Amino acid sequence: MLAIRHAVRDATLRVGFSIVDQTRVVTAASELARNAYVHGGGGTIRIEYPTRPGAVGLRLTVDDAGPGIADIDAALTDGYTTGTGLGHGLGGAQRLMDEFEIRTREGGGTTVTATRWADR
Repeated sequence: MLAIRHAVRDATLRVGFSIVDQTRVVTAASELARNAYVHGGGGTIRIEYPTRPGAVGLRLTVDDAGPGIADIDAALTDGYTTGTGLGHGLGGAQRLMDEFEIRTREGGGTTVTATRWADR
């Protein structure tokens, strides 16, 4: 988890995020990585740098091969948990990012894609 936090922090510096946005993105990445580890048995994280006119961003894509998420709306609700956590991870990560998408596959596996934009 620490290696992921460091890699994502380095990526936020590359994009030029403020310290506040750095903290938001690193926190979201930590929550997503923790969920992949706890509920998906581990997984992968990919860091990308999308662009749009006048802005550059940081996109995190977290994949796991766990059982999937049965009810995505419930999973995004604060306090909902299928484990021992507080149930704030996915919803909190969603609030910290500008774009957030969860795709779960029949038969297992989940992909979460989250993007934060930095206006230039």
